[in-house]
Formats: sequence, structure tokens, C-alpha cells
Amino acid sequence: MSADTVRGSVTIEEVAAAAGVSRSTVSRVVNGSTAVSPEALDAVNRAIADLNYVPNRAARSLASRQTHAIALIVPEDTTRFFGDPFFAAIVSGINARLSRSDYVLNLFIANDDPGDKTTSYVRSGAVDGAIVVSHHTSDTFIDRIAAVVPVVYGGRPVRERERDYYVDVDNVRGGRDAVAHLIAHGRRRIATITGPLNMPAGVDRLRGYRQALQEAGLLEGPIEDGRFTSDGGTAAMRRMLERGGDLPDAIFIASDLMARGAMSVLTAAGIRVPEDISIVGFDDSPVATSVSPALTTMRQPSFAQGERMASILLDLLAGREAPHVTILETELIPRDSV
Repeated sequence: MSADTVRGSVTIEEVAAAAGVSRSTVSRVVNGSTAVSPEALDAVNRAIADLNYVPNRAARSLASRQTHAIALIVPEDTTRFFGDPFFAAIVSGINARLSRSDYVLNLFIANDDPGDKTTSYVRSGAVDGAIVVSHHTSDTFIDRIAAVVPVVYGGRPVRERERDYYVDVDNVRGGRDAVAHLIAHGRRRIATITGPLNMPAGVDRLRGYRQALQEAGLLEGPIEDGRFTSDGGTAAMRRMLERGGDLPDAIFIASDLMARGAMSVLTAAGIRVPEDISIVGFDDSPVATSVSPALTTMRQPSFAQGERMASILLDLLAGREAPHVTILETELIPRDSV
């Protein structure tokens, strides 16, 4: 008996024969895909009614080889994942969208995927698609996953291709607006603490910093990599102070977590924020209001980004068209650090 046999012992093959279409066409109609011509849709629906074919969920899953599971893959270590509010907002947005569907979410914190465990699991057919967030140049295992299931990226992929689907924020504009805000407040010696430069977000925010300085006719200040972590921001700020010479009068710090670490170093050194050095962060995470002074920052809509990624992947899995590139806007949130 076929895996598609349901009540009344009517099979999907019998429906296909009665409708004069292929078995796969019937499967697409049953699973709600829009990739079916109106004529075929009418023929299949008539055959379903005539034969009293009533597909159940288990049969649909077997027929279409769907698991109704989606993998969220985060190529980071657990400390970074659980310590950064950005990921909590992204996951909340994804989960909010999936809660209105038949899909469940499987989380994989896969730092470089040692042993190919995540890759093997996904390639085994255990999930229907994947969302990848916070990827790096070294994460080549993602290519092996994208070869077998639809993938939507959170952020511009490190090796962007025409067929890729991704949802990003306008990191270049966000960096430019942050620095322009500092310039508008009279700051001229502006440094930056970047995220990792093997990640598109780190590269793009640095590009925005440079664009704003160039437009204002200002020279670049000191540039340090803070790795998008609080400890990294601490270390970057210490290196910046150890350079000697004139201190910057402002710093664009490309994440709130890094800003928290940097501000702790300035406080310990007796350097006042914003009187001596103004600071703008990036994210508008809860960290921004937990530091003193409260952090002026660029808000990125992380929850909305998660929702949009999940919606696009659901559209792809249903055979519907979806935009390849979606860019969300950032917003300056002024507080007391400028």
C-alpha cells in the first residue's frame, strides 16, 4: 500500500490518473503550493472530490518528504550566542512567525561545525530548510547545507550569489548616520571599534564610518576590532588608549556590547562620557539602557528581521515567490552618551 493511502484506500496515484496529471502535481496541490496551473488545480480538485480523497497530515509528510522542521544555524560559540541580546531578538522574531505555521524550529549553535554534525543532520533530510545567522568567511560548511535545502541568511552572505535569499539591515547607512550624528555635535577626532572584519556586518559598519568622515572632510581615527563582544570592546578600548597621543573626542562602536566594555575602561581611566569622549553604539539592545550614561545607539529591527526571514523561508517551502534581498532600515536613538 502506498504511503499516500488514506481513508477509503484511495491513493495519490489514483487521483493523478483521474485528473490526468502527474503524481507530483497532485502532491503540490495537496500541500498548498501555488506552483500549479489553474487548469491542473481544477482537475485535481475535481478528482479529489469525485474519489473522496482525504489526505491526512502523515500522508502529506511522506508524500512530499516534508518534516515541517526548520533549522536555525548560528555559527558562533555558546558564550556569544547566549550573551548577545541580538540573538534573543532574532530567535523571538523567527519563533513568532513559525508559531503561525505548521513548522517547528531546531536550533544549532555550530561554531565552524566541527565534525560536520550539523551539516550531516541537515543533509540527511531531517529539516525542510534553514535560516543562517551570524556567518563568517570561514563558515564554508554553509555551502554544503545550501546545496540540499532552501536557505535564508540573516545578513548579507559572505559569498553573495544571485540565487541567495537574505534579510539584512542597512549597516552602511547605520554606520554613516552614527558618525554623522557625532560630527553634528562638533566631534572631529572620531575613532571606531568594529566588529570582526570576516563578517559582512563588521565590514559594512566600518564602510559607513569611513563614508561619513570622507563626506565631512575628516581624517580617520584609530580603528580597533572588538569582535562584537563585551570583552572584545574592553580589549579594543585598552589598545586604543595605549596608542598614546591625542585621544579621540568620539568613538563609533559597532555594537552595544562592545560599547559596554569600552565604557568600563574609560570610566576606570577617569575619562568622562560624553564630556571627554562621546560614544554611539549599534543595536539598541537592553544593554544600551543598562550602562551609565545611557547609550546613544543605532536601532536595528532584529525581531522584524527574524520574522521576515521565517516568512521568506515559508514562502520558498510552499513554492511561492519571495524577494532575494530585503533591507531593513536602522534608526538613531539619542540618549546621554553624546
